[in-house]
Amino acid sequence: MTTQTHPIELAVIGGTGLYQLADLQDVETHQPVTHFGAPSGPIRVGTIDGHRVAFLARHGEGHSLPPHQINYRANLAALKALGARCVLALNTVGGITERFGPRVLGCPDQLIDYTWGRVSTICEEPGSEVIHVDFGEPYTRSLRASIVDAAADAGVALVDGGCYGATQGPRLETRAEIARMRRDGCDLVGMTGMPEAGLARELGLDYACLAIVANWAAGAGPDPDEVITLQDVLDNVAAASSGLPSLIGALLRRKTAD
Repeated sequence: MTTQTHPIELAVIGGTGLYQLADLQDVETHQPVTHFGAPSGPIRVGTIDGHRVAFLARHGEGHSLPPHQINYRANLAALKALGARCVLALNTVGGITERFGPRVLGCPDQLIDYTWGRVSTICEEPGSEVIHVDFGEPYTRSLRASIVDAAADAGVALVDGGCYGATQGPRLETRAEIARMRRDGCDLVGMTGMPEAGLARELGLDYACLAIVANWAAGAGPDPDEVITLQDVLDNVAAASSGLPSLIGALLRRKTAD
């Protein structure tokens, strides 16, 4: 595939309910095919306040891909080939512990992988070089710090830290599964955090997660009998995402200053 000569300052991967960046201007559309196949959909590359930004909808712009069928390798490889070196992953999640109720934004610093059967490495093909990356700290520390500082700059409330538990999906979890995850130390539950984070590390990309809490996980909220509806999820994502343009703008200004 063709690579770009102009660097992309920030690549944003959007999750459920986040299929575009409204502030993206002068948009070019790229539909690359990588060594790993095609990404989830077109990559929109444009500018925000003069900064070059790429956006990719993880599930496709029509939300047609379930979590276990996303080509995570192609998504990240395509962004890297277009010039991205820094990835902000927007993940719609459920809250498990008290800090992470609906409409909260969080920037986790740890994760636990409960997924299975997904291609989780770029070393999968016969003859590939085997890479053993350090993954003790799964999110890039410097990028996490910049996100936390950018939120403060923008006046956007953000919970710093927490553990993301990645489940298989696309179904939501049982109460017993969430209880186990709480015992394991998880604060958040989502379906797309892995293998994305691990692949980003293998590809040498700076990567951090901005978790958007759409609902309480099963049995975790004040009403243990609450039934989660898609409309509730979308409403909460929209409300929690209202500060994203300001946060992303502040993050881009910090990256320029650095």
